[in-house]
Amino acid sequence: MSRKPLSGPLVGLRVLDLTRLLPGPLGTMMMADMGAEVLKIENPNSPDYVRMFPPYQNGESLNYIAYNRSKKSVLLDYTTPEGRETLLKLAETADVLVEQFRPGYMDRLGLGYAVMHERNPRLVYVSVTGYGQTGPYAHLAGHDLNYLGVAGVLGLTGEPDQAPVVPGVQLADIAGGSYGCVMATLAAIYARERTGEGQHVDVAMTDCVMPLLSVAYALHEGGQHPVRGEMPLSGGQPNYGVYRCADETDGIPRYVVLGTLEPKFWQKFCTIVDRPDWLKFMLPQSPEQRADYKVFIQDLMQQRTQGAWVKLGAEYDLLITPVNTLDDLATDPQLLARLMVSTQNHPVAGPVTGIGVPLKFSITPAQPAWPAPQLGEDTDEVINRL
Repeated sequence: MSRKPLSGPLVGLRVLDLTRLLPGPLGTMMMADMGAEVLKIENPNSPDYVRMFPPYQNGESLNYIAYNRSKKSVLLDYTTPEGRETLLKLAETADVLVEQFRPGYMDRLGLGYAVMHERNPRLVYVSVTGYGQTGPYAHLAGHDLNYLGVAGVLGLTGEPDQAPVVPGVQLADIAGGSYGCVMATLAAIYARERTGEGQHVDVAMTDCVMPLLSVAYALHEGGQHPVRGEMPLSGGQPNYGVYRCADETDGIPRYVVLGTLEPKFWQKFCTIVDRPDWLKFMLPQSPEQRADYKVFIQDLMQQRTQGAWVKLGAEYDLLITPVNTLDDLATDPQLLARLMVSTQNHPVAGPVTGIGVPLKFSITPAQPAWPAPQLGEDTDEVINRL
């Protein structure tokens, strides 16, 4: 039986997904959750490597399951003449093709944009790479951390006078690659509706992560020369930061975010905790003052538990929120209300909990359609229909 998305704003859109690992697969999964029919096409000689990545549940990779739900799986060796022709015929039926190989690889297979455009002028052909299709770095290998370093993001992450800190999540892969892929694809689809013609979309993770620098670069251009850990929104303000609380969980300290950035919130905070003398903490004049003021605030924050601070923050609107651990996500009332933790019953792995759909639509709700497919599970159905 053919599986067909029934809800979401992208119902009716057909996407050929030749991507592997994280950036492209997560981006195409977002489109699948929004109703697009996404055919994940894997070469039987080199399927998506993520299928082999631990951890496993009943022999199934939880990483693969996390990035590939709501898709169909098609096995096709597109490096052979027969497989190449089959992929070209599939492209004739598709709206979008997303690939994540190094520049030139698809051209060498006879599957580059020019060939695809000739077969289907309406096809939106999306290439997701680290550095883009042009420039001296274009053919270099790379990973998330490489792109963050080149883009300037890594150099601003961490504490003053310390080495840059590796972020806890894959910023370039996801913010640059996955979201960049979705945004660029939908923009090109909109352009096609006006012009009737598809185009080649060049998504470079390094390029797409650079807008994260917008605030810092404005400071730089204004002659302020931002320093790691000292910018107002990146650790420089005592009234805007992370503080340890009195409690622990399994020996791990609990923290809260104090986000009282505007004067009205900081004034209210100082009033509630009965420290009117702290009003001056909002505008420290030197790094030494900032460090001293943070110590004073930290001493206060460690007098109460995380739960007590969060309750006080909610009661008085003080912008005090928890620093959640991964264990906390499934019980956080806000995340539960927004359906941001989703559980599906995988046919082999069993119940698997993952991240929900971040975008909400009032008329065409987006939701996970089905769990990640088994390798080649939909090949016969797709090829027979073709």
